[in-house]
Amino acid sequence: MIIETENAASTTTRQGAQYGVSAEAIQYHYDIGNEFLALAQEGGRNYSCAMYQDGDTHEQAQIRKLDYHIDQIRARGAERVLDIGCGWGALVNRLAIEADVDKVVGLTLSKEQLKFIGDTYQHPGIDVHLQNWQDYQPEEPFDGIISLGAFEHFAKIDEDKVEAYRHYFKKCHEFLKPGGRMSLQTMGYGDVPRDRQHSDLFIAREVFPESDLPYLADIVRASEMLFEVELVRNDRKDYVKTMRSWFENLRANREEALKLAPLDVVTRYERMYRTMSYSFDLGAFTLYRITFRRIEQTRIGDGYHAG
Repeated sequence: MIIETENAASTTTRQGAQYGVSAEAIQYHYDIGNEFLALAQEGGRNYSCAMYQDGDTHEQAQIRKLDYHIDQIRARGAERVLDIGCGWGALVNRLAIEADVDKVVGLTLSKEQLKFIGDTYQHPGIDVHLQNWQDYQPEEPFDGIISLGAFEHFAKIDEDKVEAYRHYFKKCHEFLKPGGRMSLQTMGYGDVPRDRQHSDLFIAREVFPESDLPYLADIVRASEMLFEVELVRNDRKDYVKTMRSWFENLRANREEALKLAPLDVVTRYERMYRTMSYSFDLGAFTLYRITFRRIEQTRIGDGYHAG
């Protein structure tokens, strides 16, 4: 496997990035330590919502989630697939090994994630870049794109979110081959009025600094005339189970956790998993899985006419 590090400077500066959170904010949450976060995660080191069916273990539900997104973009046997926000590499590895994709590219801003992938996965068809997606320029277009649990970081609290998301969809449109598909998984606001969306300061300040969740309407509006929305799922109950699993795993390994991180950090992550599980259960937060198909455009006059 090739680890790309020539753009590592983008982890400490904004470079060409126009929107979204800083690399420092990403590293605040995700670079707390690979060994520490492993105490909450399952063996595959997934850190986004699993996809449960009756009788599934947490591990099985995480694999089901990966396969769902692979199938949504028709990735099996594809030439090139992009994973935006590739985490600890479970998806890029499954794309290369199980889905038989020739070339899988992953993007991350987390140095800890990059190190883990480099130490764990050696498949020659996997490339991982320590780089913001806004600065990334592919050598060739992709057959499909998957992004799991990264979209939440693509707009800051003080930004025009529709404009920021529009920038993301434009970039993804450029990344894809004609007719290519994208499968997006993101947390979102549910039954929360827009004038109260930042009322939970614990999440905004201590869990995901700078980040803000999307509303479904803003996602759809931002994708107009670039992508056709093929499918939308609201699987918030899956995140209730996932958050509770992470909480229970961390609590069961609390003694070891305290050897790896100070008490306030351990307490913060326990509180996060518990608080967010309640928010998903109540419907304040949702979990969207959205399938998009790239629209081919021909400009006529002042409007776009999809072909």
